[in-house]
Amino acid sequence: MPTFQFEAIDAATGRPIKDVVEAPSEAEAQATIRAMGYMVTKLKAQKSKAAATAGGKRKPGRTFAFGKVKGKELTLFTRQLSILQDAGLPILRSLKVLAEMQKPGRLKNSLLDTCDEIEGGATLSEAMSKSPKCFDRLYCNMIRAGEAGGALEVILRRLAEFMERSQSLKRKVKGALVYPIVVVCVAVGILTFIMIKIVPQFKKIFDDFGSELPAMTQVLIDISNACVNYWYLIPAIPFGFRLIIKAICLVKYGRFGWDLFTLKMPIFGQLVEKNIMSRSTRTLGTLLSSGVPILEALNITKETSGNMMFEKLFQKVSDSIRDGNAIAKPLKEFAVPPFNIMAMFFWTLFCPGIGALLYLTKYKKPVVDDLVVNMVDVGEESGELDTMLYKVADTYDEEVAVLTESLTSLMEPLLIIFLGGAVGFIVIALFMPLIKLITDLS
Repeated sequence: MPTFQFEAIDAATGRPIKDVVEAPSEAEAQATIRAMGYMVTKLKAQKSKAAATAGGKRKPGRTFAFGKVKGKELTLFTRQLSILQDAGLPILRSLKVLAEMQKPGRLKNSLLDTCDEIEGGATLSEAMSKSPKCFDRLYCNMIRAGEAGGALEVILRRLAEFMERSQSLKRKVKGALVYPIVVVCVAVGILTFIMIKIVPQFKKIFDDFGSELPAMTQVLIDISNACVNYWYLIPAIPFGFRLIIKAICLVKYGRFGWDLFTLKMPIFGQLVEKNIMSRSTRTLGTLLSSGVPILEALNITKETSGNMMFEKLFQKVSDSIRDGNAIAKPLKEFAVPPFNIMAMFFWTLFCPGIGALLYLTKYKKPVVDDLVVNMVDVGEESGELDTMLYKVADTYDEEVAVLTESLTSLMEPLLIIFLGGAVGFIVIALFMPLIKLITDLS
């Protein structure tokens, strides 16, 4: 008989429980755990030695694949599956049809594994949960809720809409950032070429004449010498910064500081904060409307938020609900970030001189606006919490789109000014001594 490892909460005392239980299927394991008086938060089947040995051999039709499935591929698959379910095809037939359509890779392998599990007697959610690199907890829990409510086609349609909106927002943000990133990279490449190849040629001319150089020209030559001698630092400095940040984020306190900095950082902080808020409220609203219990929905939203400040916030809200409180009050109470020395360090690093002062003036600003708290409060009072969360997500989606366009529009003239200034400085610095030489010769 299969063995399931579970994490749960004791309904009577509220304390967390970790244990194992034997049951013929995942559904019966959940029923057994509930009968013990526990509320299930995580359930995972333990592989037997025979299954683990068999898992080492590649099954027919599978190809070697690594990494996770791309969001675009999974979104398209979900939409196609919802259409096939609306048409009335059996779930196994639908999965086999879609598996044949997929290119060799992780998604095709996972669909073939899912078909095998269903043929072995597992439900769709149980089968999908065996492929966590393809179907995450959010996906599996919504499928499980659809199976329990007998409305799988409705849940699939809702899940497809949720994923399409998320992908659309991600594409907008990425598309808006492509232009400034390309311009900056090209500008850095051109300026580096001028400093390494062009300026040294002018330096030889100036040295041959032996005249005293203007201060601007001397600064340009010093910069050129630094680029020629230490050219490897140009790619090494940003790469080194990234390594330092990753090393700091390995420590929990350091990661918390970095996440706080990204929420409050100049220019892009608002974009990050609104993007996370949009994704989190839409995730929570989708889960609640699909019939997932509120504590499980908050747990999944916490895991998908991608920011430690929001993870702590949703954990506090979950603990408060377990104590019998509503969502709005703890959402407002715990939305104020605590002081973090690493966050101040990152502010000082990226804004030398005034970074610490800026952090001290901004760090107490809540990460959840009063608008969100009020709408959640109204949703709880009216029993339409999922609808209100959708409205909040739509509002933030629009704000993210507007803010992205505004930042792009602002960066275009700034980049032009920067490039014009850099090229103008180089031209003036190189021609000033030439004009002086021509004047002296004449």
